[in-house]
Amino acid sequence: MGRKPTITRERLLEIAEGIVRSDGAAGLTIDALGKAAGVSKGGVQYSFSSKDDLVRALIERWTRQFNELLGEMEDVSPADLVRKYIKVMRGSQAAMNAKMAGLMIAYIQNPQNVMETRQWYRSMFERLGGATEDAQAARIAFLAVEGLFLLRIAGIDESGEWAAFLDDVQSVFERLLENDNAPSATSLERNAETTRVK
Repeated sequence: MGRKPTITRERLLEIAEGIVRSDGAAGLTIDALGKAAGVSKGGVQYSFSSKDDLVRALIERWTRQFNELLGEMEDVSPADLVRKYIKVMRGSQAAMNAKMAGLMIAYIQNPQNVMETRQWYRSMFERLGGATEDAQAARIAFLAVEGLFLLRIAGIDESGEWAAFLDDVQSVFERLLENDNAPSATSLERNAETTRVK
C-alpha cells in the first residue's frame, strides 16, 4: 500500500488561490482543494478545519504579501507612505480579479474578520495622522485609493478603468503636495512689500 501524498499548508494555499482565480470564491471548497492538490479531504482538513479557516488563511497570506511589499512604515512621512501605498496597490491590482475579490467580500462578513480589518485601518490612519496639509492630502488620497479598491472588488470596474483612475488620484495628490509646499500669495506679497520698503 502506497503512502498518502503529503503537502504543505503553503502549497495548499497556492492551489486554493488558483482555484479562486479560475472558478471564483464559490468554487473553493475543501473537496475541490483536495482534488486539485491530489490529497484527501482529511488531508486538507489537517491544515484547514473548515472553509472559513481556509479563506482566513488566504486573506492573511495576501495581507502579509501586501505588507511586505509596503515595507517599513515606521518613521515614513504620510505623503511617502501614500506614495508607497499607491505603488503597491498598482502592482497588486494587476493580480486581483473579481473572482478573488468575491473571497474578500465573504471574508469581511465574519465579525472577527471585520474587527481585524478595522484595526488595520486604524493603524494606517494613525500613521497618516497630523494636522499638516500634507497629512490631510495623504489621508484624502488614501481614502480615494480605497474607494477605487472597493469598486474593483465589487466587480464594478470590469473595463479596467481602475488603473487610469489611480493615475488621477496620484496626479491630484502630487499637485496638492506641490501647492502646499509652494509659497502662498500672501507670503509673496509680504516679500515684495519688504523689498519695496528697502
